[in-house]
Amino acid sequence: MVSRAVLDWLEDPVEPAIRYRTLTELDGRPQSDPEVVRARAEIPRRGWAARLLAGRDSTGGWAIDRSCYLPKYLSTNWSMLVLSDLGLTREDPEVARSCEYWFTGFPLAGGGLGGNSKGTGHHCVVGNLARAAIRFGYGEDPRVRRSLDWLVETADPRGGWSCFGRGRNLDSWEGLSAFAAYPRSKWRPSDAACVERAAGFFLDRELHLQGDPYPPWQRFHYPVHYYYDVLVGLDVLTSLGYGDDRRLRFALDLLRRKRRKDGRWNLDAHHPDVEGRTAEWFAAHPKDRPTPLALETPGRPSRMITLTALRILDRVGE
Repeated sequence: MVSRAVLDWLEDPVEPAIRYRTLTELDGRPQSDPEVVRARAEIPRRGWAARLLAGRDSTGGWAIDRSCYLPKYLSTNWSMLVLSDLGLTREDPEVARSCEYWFTGFPLAGGGLGGNSKGTGHHCVVGNLARAAIRFGYGEDPRVRRSLDWLVETADPRGGWSCFGRGRNLDSWEGLSAFAAYPRSKWRPSDAACVERAAGFFLDRELHLQGDPYPPWQRFHYPVHYYYDVLVGLDVLTSLGYGDDRRLRFALDLLRRKRRKDGRWNLDAHHPDVEGRTAEWFAAHPKDRPTPLALETPGRPSRMITLTALRILDRVGE
């Protein structure tokens, strides 16, 4: 059960993006509901989205002195990924302008999204851009369809993806997230087969079993950018309809254990891997150490983590 106090906290107008998503995703209110309309209208005016939008320059992007990708995590790519989580769409002309600036910086050969300057795609970038573009309202755009086709074409035949040549792994979740955002009614048979194989890869590993035990995967974090944790895996797999699969038992038990006595969940970290397997690399390359794009404070109750956790539990019937 979700206490009224937790729902009131999530629906506090202080953060209209969370209020809007709670009203629609947990309360089940339609887009025409007056409270939903008011909350959605406030998203670009107050709170996290408003602060991010205020940081743009005349191009509609952020930190253009280097690229759309660098510096991490203050440049255009990362800001847009977060904005795509906050309920904004291309219906807002300013958001549409930033989307087009972002898309232009990541052309994928063949007309898709997520490539580098030569049009070469990397799984994490293509998956992230496709997911965000769909959320922004570009689901009918041919660039999105081409990106999804590329994800199907480049997937491991056994299921899942590899990013930057490291072999298929749990960190490569972004492709599944793109299909989770894409309406099921628009899936092609090849999409469904690709998703089923990839989901099987994650489920067989119970969302956390790959190589030696890796504690950062049990740290719930936001923004997700391209980092993985068990909460990320649960959100994607349950949104794809695998909530009743027994192989999610460990992950769901972890989710329940991390719930606070007051019914909320903490933010464990901004970027869990920075102090994990990549710590030595960043120690040797201090100029490349990322600056967190922080919305909330680690170690404190998190509206974003709590909303995600409750949405997952709702999908599995709790």
